[in-house]
Amino acid sequence: MTVQIENRDNGIQIVRLTGASASKSFSRESLPIIADAIDKGLKNPEIKGMVITGEGKFFSAGADINAFQESIEVNEAPQLIRDLTNILHPLLMRIRESSTIVVAAINGAAAGGGLGLALACDARIASPKAKLAASYASIGLSPDGGTTWLLPRLVGEQRSRQFFFENQIWNAEESANAGAIDEVVNEDELINRCIEIATNWSQWGNHFREATKHLLHVQTLNDFETHLKHEQTLIEAAGTTMEFKDGVARFFD
Repeated sequence: MTVQIENRDNGIQIVRLTGASASKSFSRESLPIIADAIDKGLKNPEIKGMVITGEGKFFSAGADINAFQESIEVNEAPQLIRDLTNILHPLLMRIRESSTIVVAAINGAAAGGGLGLALACDARIASPKAKLAASYASIGLSPDGGTTWLLPRLVGEQRSRQFFFENQIWNAEESANAGAIDEVVNEDELINRCIEIATNWSQWGNHFREATKHLLHVQTLNDFETHLKHEQTLIEAAGTTMEFKDGVARFFD
């Protein structure tokens, strides 16, 4: 059970979930390792873009069902769920709020909380082997991992209702047609395409990346007037940065 880290040019980092980190991502053993690896990249000012991917058949298969069974037997399932969501949910918020551009390279199945991890990223690129699944209904759990907040914003509320209540599994083409992923590319092109997007999107200044991600994240929560004031506050702050001064100078050049 490992998480492999690879640094590329232009401040791009690849975080690869391997072994149990991909097939049983959200266990007490795997999840802290995954969160720590992603957090280190998000906190590193040298890392401007991150590509998260899995291994083999799995991008991130979500919870360890064996651990759920064991927790039922000892009557501690709610505590296990609380322990896991207390790690996963803050991690998803940090991904959404970070200035780092995070791209999901969905090589295989993204299910349960693993689906939430993919949906929380700034972009999602998939190989033809990718699958998106909620899988909560079949084991009697309600959704978590931000899936019921993130998916409707990508595909619409009614399409999301169908996905959850019919316990659907979308292949790569269906996911792209619905709007849950951005592109489908050949398996051997997946990582390079994600690096290309991460490099392109992360070329801009730190304030622009962080403020733009934040504004897009909260825009559905604000009325228009409140959002305009929010934009005003952030663009005023941008006016004090070297990024702004350098950008204006380049424009005149």
